[in-house]
This record gives sequence, structure tokens and C-alpha cells, in this order.
Amino acid sequence: MAVVDQQSADVVHIHPADNVAVAARPLDTGDQISVGGHSLRVAEPVGMGHKLALASVPIGERVFKYGQTIGFATRAIEPGELVHSHNLAAGGFEREYRYATDIPAPPAPITGRTFLGYRRASGKAGTRNYLAVISSVNCSASVSRYIAERFTPAVLRQFPQVDGIVALTHKGGCGMRYGGEDHQQLNRVLAGFAKHANIGGYLLVGLGCETGTIGSLLEEGHLVQIGLPGKPPQRPTVLSMQDLGGTTKTVEAGVQSVAQMLPAINDVRRVPIPASELIVALQCGGSDGNSGVTANPALGVASDLLVAAGGTVILSETTEIYGAEHLLTRRATSRAVGEKLIERIRWWERYTAMFGAEIDNNPSPGNKAGGLTTIYEKSLGAVAKGGSTALNAVYHYAEPVTANGLVIMDTPGYDPVGATGQVAGGANLMCFTTGRGSCFGCKPTPSIKIATNTPMYQRMIDDMDVNAGVILAGTPVAEVGRQIFELMLAVASGEKSKSEQHGIGDEEFAPWSIGPML
Repeated sequence: MAVVDQQSADVVHIHPADNVAVAARPLDTGDQISVGGHSLRVAEPVGMGHKLALASVPIGERVFKYGQTIGFATRAIEPGELVHSHNLAAGGFEREYRYATDIPAPPAPITGRTFLGYRRASGKAGTRNYLAVISSVNCSASVSRYIAERFTPAVLRQFPQVDGIVALTHKGGCGMRYGGEDHQQLNRVLAGFAKHANIGGYLLVGLGCETGTIGSLLEEGHLVQIGLPGKPPQRPTVLSMQDLGGTTKTVEAGVQSVAQMLPAINDVRRVPIPASELIVALQCGGSDGNSGVTANPALGVASDLLVAAGGTVILSETTEIYGAEHLLTRRATSRAVGEKLIERIRWWERYTAMFGAEIDNNPSPGNKAGGLTTIYEKSLGAVAKGGSTALNAVYHYAEPVTANGLVIMDTPGYDPVGATGQVAGGANLMCFTTGRGSCFGCKPTPSIKIATNTPMYQRMIDDMDVNAGVILAGTPVAEVGRQIFELMLAVASGEKSKSEQHGIGDEEFAPWSIGPML
């Protein structure tokens, strides 16, 4: 799906069946274009990343990109015209679901690749070494932040092996049914971060009367201080503002607890760890029409390389799989895996309908300004991040990821919420493609940013790690994919990504709240 059929300096024709091409540069009225056996005159301005009609499309007929349906013409479209929201809509059509019918053969194994990481007492492999102050409820969020802020860069210079202290605060924790879906899901997220391999130690801060009690979190999450090297598992440090006597006393108790933990957390060193222990979250945000041509296919190549090395990649954002799910079910290793994905798709259809919304409402104004029109088009490009290997498992939000290879985690398409679930599931590295220019970071997991086009990369070079826009100038997708794979290993070994250099990631912790606020 990500293989380019024909490419020129002007447009990219992705698949022989496509009746549109993607502009590789801004096209002006009157420009002559030749690609994929088509020769035509541009009828109107077409922006970079936008679609140009290569053939006539009668009203009601399908428009094809990636060799798949991305929508239906809402009026007659002529060759050379811009194809976008004014003449294309998603519509509805039945997709043929086949399960485990096209399972790819395992890739040739890649052996001997390693990164320098932290071997935890739990056996897990970390790429960073943070201390976390975890708030159980929004009512303790400020106190959690006050505790972390007391440890200034000057103080932390005494602990060079500690990447930082992150306060994980959020807007939930109460106003929900005790033991209900939101409560269980929040517990999964908080426990997932507490037990994360990139967290060397943590303390929990609550108000005391919240629905999301720390007691239930400790019990359901089976939480212990597993990150302290050389020490047996012990009960985590728990602070209750109401029990301790309020803000000031809780902050002081928290500062004392952190100060006691820091020397042990600092007493770790990086060691060689097999690349098979990398768990990479795949994200895209601020996507554009080039995402499915450059950055996403290149990341797909890197994903395949990591899977060949025994590692794991997590494809998420279920609302941005919608319209491409039928391609993934065929690659599922079993019917049960494929059906679990479709069950999640059907859940999203019901969930959005409850609020009078549709999944096709997903493409944002920025997506559309960058050339994406329908959710089908966005999804077909988005799933390219996952590469071409077999689909081994499908997980609910924030569930621990235990399978190797390509897996899917059900999350919303909103990046901070989706990434929070992936990290809670165990992702110790993140690769994030962007066309419009997202600056996302997610402590404690480093985020590698991959630009889809050169103009944005040059404009936002302080935030971008890789320029996949060179693919539009002729650089092979496989070459950029190999570059991303090597950068994965370097960043996992301690090289700071651009978002880390900016210190981004303290405010991006965003657990998904599904149900009503009571």
C-alpha cells in the first residue's frame, strides 16, 4: 500500500489503480503534468500534499488512493482538478473482512543489534531513568507539581543518572463510579506508569476522599517499588493530603521522600540490551497529504526492521485505523485477533453515535489544510506506520503489552491520550510522524519526530528529528526507514530527541476518560 507506482518532481502516483495523484510541490493553473501514463493540464491551484484528479470521476463514483476507496465524488470531477472537501466525501461502504488469510511470512531475523539501557529489577528494559510523582486525583495535582518543582536543575545535577522528576497529574480521579470502566482504566494507566521501565522510582499523592483511592490502585495494580536496584520489593510511598494535614505538610513529606529515593535511583548504569526489548509506540499528529507517502511508510520500514530484530511496535489511534481495518484483519495471526479489532471498530461506531458524531469527523482543520479529506484517506496512510508484518495482538487501552511484533492498542486519535495509553502499556520509545508540525513529547518515554515534508522540517528544525520529505525528492523510502531504525537505537541509548532537548512532556500526560462525569 505504501509502494509508490510513479513519481515525478510534480506529483506522486501511489498505486496503479489510483485516479488521483499527490502534489509533491504547489501546482499552478496551466502546469503540464505527466505521471503513471497520464498527461494532463492542471486546471486550478493544487497545494503540496493535496490531490489532483488524473481521470474523470462521475458523481457518486469512488475515488481511489493507495489502491483503496477514500470516498465518493459529490460532483463530477474532471482531470486536472483539485480533489478535496468540495467534491469528495467519505460516504459509507461495506468493507470485506477476511481473517488471517494473508499472514505475512516472518521477516528474516536481524541479530546482534543492541541499545544501552537500564535493566530493572523486574527484568524490564528502560531507555530513561525518571522519578515520578503520581497524582491519584486532580485534587492533588498542584501538590504533586510543587514536590517535583522543588528539585531544580541545580539540585538534580548531583544525580547525573536521573533524567528528571516528572509530576504525572491529570483531570480525573473522582466523579466516577467506583470500580466502573473509567476507574479501572485510570488505575491501569497510573499503575502502568508506576511500573514503567523508564521510571526508576515513584511516590503516590492523593487527597484522601477521592473515588480513585490509592488503596484500590495499589491492590489492582499490584504496585511495589520495583525500580530501586539492590533492594527487595517494598510498598510504594503514599501521601494523603488529608491525613498529613494539608498542602504544606504534604509537600514537605513528598520532598523528603524524593530526596531519600534519589541516591538509589541515581545508582544505575546503562548496559547493553537486545533491540528485541524495545517497545515502540507509533504515533502521528498534524498529518497531511504527504504523511502516507513519506514519513508513515518510512516509519513502517523501521517498524519492520525492529520486528525482525525481535522488538515490538504498537499501532494505535483506532479512529485513524477506521477505513483500513479490513487490510489489517487479513494480516492477523488468527481469526480471534482480527475479530477483536473489528469489535473495537464497532464499539467506536456506537460510542461516537451516542454524541451525534461520526468517526469521519476525525480529520482536523489542519489535516484538511494539509491535503487530507476523509477519514478513510487519513487511515490508509496512518496504518503504514505499522509496516508489513503480521498483526499479533489487539489490546484495550493501557493494557500491558506482552506480545512481540506488530500489535494494536485501542485508543482515541488524539495524540496525548493515545500516547498515554501506549506508554502505560509499556512503550519505552516513541516515533511520531507529523506533516503540519507537532512538537509532542511524552515523559518518561522519548519521542522521535519525523517530518513528512522538507518545508516544514526546515521551518521547525528545532523540533524535528528526521526529514522524510527527502523521499519526495527521490530518496528511497527504505533508506529513510533505515535511518529511523538507527535513530531508534541511538535515542534508546540516551541520545536526546528534540522534544527532550526542549523539556517537553510534563503536561502531556492525558488518561482517557470514557464515561460521564458524575
